[in-house]
Amino acid sequence: MKRGLVIRPFEAEDADDVRSVVEAAFGGTDEVRLVDALRANGDDVLELVAIHEQELYGHILFSRLRVESRNRGADAVALAPLAVRPDKHGTSVGTALVESAHNLLKHADERLSVVLGDPAYYGRFGYTHARAAGFDCQWQGEALQALSWGEAPDSGRLVYADAFSAL
Repeated sequence: MKRGLVIRPFEAEDADDVRSVVEAAFGGTDEVRLVDALRANGDDVLELVAIHEQELYGHILFSRLRVESRNRGADAVALAPLAVRPDKHGTSVGTALVESAHNLLKHADERLSVVLGDPAYYGRFGYTHARAAGFDCQWQGEALQALSWGEAPDSGRLVYADAFSAL
C-alpha cells in the first residue's frame, strides 16, 4: 500500500470521481447506477473512499440487507461494490478499504456482512460460502459469502435493497 493513503467517509464532492473509479473497475455502468441508487434511496450504511495525494484510488459501499425468517428478521449489510482503479490493483488499496470498513461496522454493532464475489479474494477477510450456505438468495452459489461478528442469523431469506433488482 502506498504511504499516505487515506481512508475516509464518502463526501458529496467525491461522487464524480467515485463514478469514474467504479466504471473503470467494472468496465461498465451497472455498478455506477447501483451506487447512485443505493445512495439516493438511503440504503447506504457505510461508504468509504481511498485517497492518495488528492486522487481517488478506491471506493467501498455497504448497504442495508435484511435476513427474513419465519418469525423474525435481522439487519445485516451487503458489501457491493468494492472498486479500485485498475492501475492501482495489487497495491493493497482494496484491502485497506475492506479492513477499515469492517472495523467501523463492528464498532457500529453490525453482526453480519454478505458479499457476492471472488472467494479467493474475499476469503482473505474471513468471508466464506459455508457461512452463507444456509441463506435463501437468488445469487446462491460459491460466490455468495458471509462473515459474522458475534451472533448473527445463519439461515433465512436475504432481502437486498431495491436497487439490486435493477442489475
